[in-house]
Amino acid sequence: MRSTAALLCHDNTSLQTLLASLSSLEMESVKCSSGDQALEMAMAGRCTSLIVDFDIPGAREVIRMAALLPPAQKPTLLAVASRAWPGTGQAFQSGAHRILYRPLDREQVKDALRSTQPASRAGRKSPRFEIKALVHLELDNGPLATMSIDIGEHGMAVQATEPVPMNSNVAFHCALPGTDLTLQGHADIIWASDHGRAGLFFTKLSPAARKHLKQWLHKRTSHKHASNELLPPADEEVSFAAAESAE
Repeated sequence: MRSTAALLCHDNTSLQTLLASLSSLEMESVKCSSGDQALEMAMAGRCTSLIVDFDIPGAREVIRMAALLPPAQKPTLLAVASRAWPGTGQAFQSGAHRILYRPLDREQVKDALRSTQPASRAGRKSPRFEIKALVHLELDNGPLATMSIDIGEHGMAVQATEPVPMNSNVAFHCALPGTDLTLQGHADIIWASDHGRAGLFFTKLSPAARKHLKQWLHKRTSHKHASNELLPPADEEVSFAAAESAE
């Protein structure tokens, strides 16, 4: 089946960005007038992605219901939200794989769709390299200093002295070792352990920051063995916010 996205979004500006992004990825799109129509498409297996605007009444219930579908049938679940909401990880509790923040950026939408497509998850894993650097997180209850464990093109794992709460849209910054460059942006915390380890999935990096990170990673590709997954250590018991996006 050709990749198809069911769209439950009534905001015209966001909708036009979504449609343009889907078109550039050669994905079909179906605009849904109601949550019931969107769920019917998901339950019938007629969409590979379901994009829901959280400003629509009942939107979270649509995501929650779709998240109950069997893994083989469940589409990628994306939620559109303002950056002021929810800010505490509540969006992930609905079952969404990724959060798309307003104002929507076409490249960010395309990246989210590429990175969460079920058919591509097994082959999209990028190399990750050990890294020791201070990573500063801006959480709702204040800043938190952590130590990086490893980093890749799509995210990094960190170690803190206390459990890291699972939040979305967390501002962070750190220095790339061996350079005078500062990597900063926003990330979703997609898993966390009781021992202070956590996984960050980059949701917003400036073009310059992404370029510098790719160059830094490329220089290490031929010098060091790299792991291939943004996954928690096997000996850790962790909580997942968006487990499927980390597989």
